[in-house]
Amino acid sequence: MGAEFVQFSLTPMLIGVFAAVACALPGNFLILRRQALIGDAISHVVLPGIVVAFLLTGTVAAIPMMLGAGVAAVVAVALIEAIRRLGGIEPGAAMGVTFTTLFAGGVLLLEQSDTSGVHLDVEHALMGNLESLIWFQADGWASLVDPVALAALPPELGRMATVCGLVLLATILFWRWLVMSTFDEGFAQAMGLPVSAIGLGLVTLAAISAVAAFDAVGSIIVIAMFICPPAAARLMTERLGVQVAWSVAFAVVSAVLGYVLAGYGPLWLGASNAVSAAGMIATVSGVILGLACLFAPHRARIGAGRSPDAV
Repeated sequence: MGAEFVQFSLTPMLIGVFAAVACALPGNFLILRRQALIGDAISHVVLPGIVVAFLLTGTVAAIPMMLGAGVAAVVAVALIEAIRRLGGIEPGAAMGVTFTTLFAGGVLLLEQSDTSGVHLDVEHALMGNLESLIWFQADGWASLVDPVALAALPPELGRMATVCGLVLLATILFWRWLVMSTFDEGFAQAMGLPVSAIGLGLVTLAAISAVAAFDAVGSIIVIAMFICPPAAARLMTERLGVQVAWSVAFAVVSAVLGYVLAGYGPLWLGASNAVSAAGMIATVSGVILGLACLFAPHRARIGAGRSPDAV
């Protein structure tokens, strides 16, 4: 049993956890800035960038795909700002127009291009390929200290672990700046902080998380993790530091419990086939948010508009 878990479940579960945490951390500040749709927009607009990268290179290598997705994310942010300024409309509408248009364009490119010979399709874009990220060389827990087995780990694990660490480090290093610019932009400007650069940096951090997670876990998990764990954590406390800790805990629980339920839940109910891990992880995160809306201790005061304490 242990050998099967390490080979078939350990790496997908860890990748899901790293992706969830990497998205949840910037999601806390995006929600407090009333920019939650930024994560949704980025997770959608990386699709056309990935497709264009494939069409130009003819391969599904990680580096070209991530470069294409990164360029698409930058283009999307520029378009959102241009539409907001030139059209004089509110940011939410500008985001909605941009990400739906670019995502639809990516879907059309997928359907019209010859991708039948590679694992690149609409289902992959939405659901990712989490279940297929198996550690084939693993042979029980001893493989965790076997250099040969470790060299055969799915590359997505190292990529997501690196991005998660980068996001965590950036959050710690720029914590004060993020807090001040989020809760009192005028005071932050008076203190000489580069408020616009901080906002752009936050969006860039979110884009890096979304791009890294997109190939492995798909857009469904990315969208859910940007919003559900931070929103649920927002209802649990009025202290931002505690909120971030709650969001990380909710993200980890969603990834682990969602993956387990996707694989074994249908079997427990008498079905013969597993369900999508990405879909179940997103579902669990939504259930956690629903329970927080019903039972969280600060739901009434948060709903009335009180802001959490900065520390």
